[in-house]
Amino acid sequence: MAKSDNRKPEQNIIIGRNPVTEALRSGREVDKLLVASREGSMKKILAMAKEQGVPVIFVEKAAIDRVAGGQAHQGVLAYVSPYTYSSVEEILKRAEERGEDPFIIILDGIEDPHNLGAIMRTAECAGAHGIIIPKRHSSGLTETVAKASAGAIEYMPVAKVTNIAQTIDKLKDRGVWVAACDMGGTEYYRSDVSGSIAVVIGSEGFGVSRLVKDKCDFVVSMPMVGKINSLNASNAAAVIIYEIRKQRDCKKI
Repeated sequence: MAKSDNRKPEQNIIIGRNPVTEALRSGREVDKLLVASREGSMKKILAMAKEQGVPVIFVEKAAIDRVAGGQAHQGVLAYVSPYTYSSVEEILKRAEERGEDPFIIILDGIEDPHNLGAIMRTAECAGAHGIIIPKRHSSGLTETVAKASAGAIEYMPVAKVTNIAQTIDKLKDRGVWVAACDMGGTEYYRSDVSGSIAVVIGSEGFGVSRLVKDKCDFVVSMPMVGKINSLNASNAAAVIIYEIRKQRDCKKI
């Protein structure tokens, strides 16, 4: 006789077709779905997920069994965020309420939760107004991110968007200059990042994607004079974020 699975399910998941359907219908922030079936009521769930831009990962039933900890899941479970996301408009309003030019960090595919948490910590300390992440290929606001942020997750607004490139266009329409932090640009300390600015930090392995980079107004780079030719994403973010802070403060003198 097979042993029963008495493991507890992971935190921040919703298990079963009806609970997942209600979560999607209510507008709750869903990070992703694990799906083992496309039949029956799953068609409705998949359609709702597609409409809302929720990533869907198709897996074997056994994979969902492990995550669900033995609970009946009907071939689907949803990962949900324990934290509330903001909107891009709320981030811009935050800057307006402070009487400051927008200072925004855009993360293009940061999948390591420790990097996301570290960037949130730096952004909060430097006075940024918010962070923008994509729905796909990005860490969400998890407990690991919260721990790595050292509490910054409670104060730093994070907006999750379907399309980073389109979001950049909207920011530019609002008078925000957008800089990509990548190779082949002007040294960051020679670039004017003192006004309304959003800086794009690329993924750990691939940097800023070509489509996103092409949407940016200019590129800022960091001189690499050692044998290693790149920085960790959170380290690179810290350097450029504090350059923005320095230039803002210098304008006040």
